[in-house]
Amino acid sequence: MMVDSNIVNTVSEDCEPIFTNESPALCFYVHSSLPIGYKARASTVYLKHGKVRTPVFMPVGTKGTIKGLSSQQLQNEPCNPEIILGNTYHLALQPGSDVVKEMNGLHGFMNWNHNLLTDSGGFQMVSLLKLANITEEGVVFQSHIDGKPMILKPEDSIGHQNNIGADIIMQLDDVVSSVATDTARFVEATYRSVRWLDRCIVAHKRKSEQNLFAIVQGGLDTSPGGLREQCINEMVKRNLPGYAIGGLAGGEDKKSFW
Repeated sequence: MMVDSNIVNTVSEDCEPIFTNESPALCFYVHSSLPIGYKARASTVYLKHGKVRTPVFMPVGTKGTIKGLSSQQLQNEPCNPEIILGNTYHLALQPGSDVVKEMNGLHGFMNWNHNLLTDSGGFQMVSLLKLANITEEGVVFQSHIDGKPMILKPEDSIGHQNNIGADIIMQLDDVVSSVATDTARFVEATYRSVRWLDRCIVAHKRKSEQNLFAIVQGGLDTSPGGLREQCINEMVKRNLPGYAIGGLAGGEDKKSFW
């Protein structure tokens, strides 16, 4: 995940966050980094529900819960994560994002006062590919629960995530398995993700509270001028709070991953 807004190099860890009109819900400070040529750095992302020190381990609470732990237990050491991930697709199906909204969002639903991030449902295009039909309009899933169709367009994904109320929300992107061999499909997904990003930006109604992150696609093509570079060059023009690297961890070898 790459955060773009309010970057200040090598500030102290006790520096207070500064939110701006351009970035009202995110502030990002770099505290330490290795010399030029190395990528490691220690940073802090400040969000509406506190800080997230990076690099960070983000537990997955698919349906608003970490299996085997209550929210009260989760807030105690040695757990006490600074951010948890929720799954938009699964929460939209059960209990429904409208229900979550009525309970003061996912923070209230799971009794969690720290930061949350929700994915967009895009990953399910890979994990539930046999149940999905992908077009320019969006994705139609066959529910894995009752078989009923679920339509997920960029506007729907953002609407659900606005209801859920996470501090970081993700664009709906067109995800292709990293081990696929269809070059044309990677090209299609890369540029469709940019078009879907524009639709997500228009649909996003809670910009002062939630940070919309773009997701860079392009398969394993990291060559100069390749799909990854083309995608990020387009996405940074939108000047969003942050950018994520998508379409990886799908079975590719570790050398390709890194």
